[in-house]
Amino acid sequence: MLLFQQRPHNPPQLRIPRRAIVSISSRTARTVRILGVASASAALALGAAGNALACNIRDFSAVASCDDNGKGIITVKDIDSSGKLATITVYLESNGADAKQIGEKTVSGSKEGATVTFSEDWAPNSQYRVHVKVDHLVDEDISPNLTTPDKACQTSETTPPASETPSAPASPSTSAAPSASDSAAPAPAGDNSPSPAAGTSNLAETGADSSTPMIAGIAGGLVVIGGGAVFFGMRRRSASKVG
Repeated sequence: MLLFQQRPHNPPQLRIPRRAIVSISSRTARTVRILGVASASAALALGAAGNALACNIRDFSAVASCDDNGKGIITVKDIDSSGKLATITVYLESNGADAKQIGEKTVSGSKEGATVTFSEDWAPNSQYRVHVKVDHLVDEDISPNLTTPDKACQTSETTPPASETPSAPASPSTSAAPSASDSAAPAPAGDNSPSPAAGTSNLAETGADSSTPMIAGIAGGLVVIGGGAVFFGMRRRSASKVG
């Protein structure tokens, strides 16, 4: 009796050419690589766009200078292209602490740069703390602190030279005309006529005096009285001779 051993029946296997497998694998890898590069590029572009639109402390800078009139100023520049409103506060520093607040202003940034100016008569090598606040985005100081130049501003108002300084008014000359009280000349000795009152015009220069009519009237009266006395005296003497 012959026994036949049956071999197990194996289903037929699908045979794929090796060349086709290599071709599919390289094509898939190339596609995945292309997709990866595109995704990375898109992520970088989105990140750059987000950084460009987001306001941060690097968009702000401060400098101390002098204006056209030679007075000190502190200028803060904002290059935030999103144009968000920022509040700028400037403090004078002393020994690492705020000595006083110089001022507080708001500014809306722009791509070209928007500026805000604080008037401050700063001293050389002084330090100022510039604080920037933008809602929900920025709330910090510009770092490092602003240090002013080692030379102070000079105002345009200069002291005139000594040669141009106006001199004091000259004292009155001794040759000045005498006052009205001294202008009346004293009456000559032996002259009983009253001297003109101080401050009145000298009528001697015009040939008349205020007392001349009165004197003339008195003299005329004396002449008349004298003439009458002589006339009556002569008449009485004639009458006595006749008797």
